[in-house]
Amino acid sequence: MSISGDTQAGQGRAARLPGDLAMWFFILAELAVFGILILAFVWAQALQAPLFRAGRQALDASIGLGLTISLLTSGWCAACAVAQVRQGKRGGAWLLCLALASACGYVVLKLREYAHLADLGLGLEHDTFFTLYWLLTGFHFLHVLLGMLILGALAYRCRAGAYGPGRSSGLESGVLYWHMVDLIWVLLFPVVYLLG
Repeated sequence: MSISGDTQAGQGRAARLPGDLAMWFFILAELAVFGILILAFVWAQALQAPLFRAGRQALDASIGLGLTISLLTSGWCAACAVAQVRQGKRGGAWLLCLALASACGYVVLKLREYAHLADLGLGLEHDTFFTLYWLLTGFHFLHVLLGMLILGALAYRCRAGAYGPGRSSGLESGVLYWHMVDLIWVLLFPVVYLLG
C-alpha cells in the first residue's frame, strides 16, 4: 500500500465514531427525553420558585456531590478500560470492575437518600418539586441500573478476550451508554440540588 493510502486509511480510522451507530441514535433519543424532563423541571421551578426553594432545602447537596463523584469516577475507569483494550494492553476487565464498584457507591447513596426522603413523607405526590424530583432521579436511577448490568457484561466479555485492538466496537458502545448516564447526572445535579 502506498504512503498516501496508509494516510487515508489512518484518517478513516481517526474519523470513525466509537461504538455502533445504533447506540448513538439510542443515546440521542434518551438525551431528548431527559432534556424534556429537565426543561419541565426548570419551567415548573420558574412558576413555583418558593415551593422549589423549600423542596431543595430537604435535599443534601453533599449527597448530590457524592453521587456526582461516584459516577464521574466510574466513567473515568470505563474510559480507561476502553483505552487499554484499544492499545492491546491487559487490565480492561479490572478497570470495568472498578467502574462497576464506583457505580455501586452511587446506588447505595441514592437508596439512602430515597429512604430518608420517604421517611420524611416527601414522596412522589408530596408536591410539584418532589413529583419531578422522583420522576427525574428515578428515571435516571433505572438507567444507572441498566448501565451497571452492561458494565458487568462488558467486564466478563473483556476478561474472556472478546475485545482487542480493532475489535472494540461492542465495548465502546457499552461505555458510550455509561457516559450518557454520567452526562445526564452532571446536568441533573445542579438543576435539582443547587440552582434556585
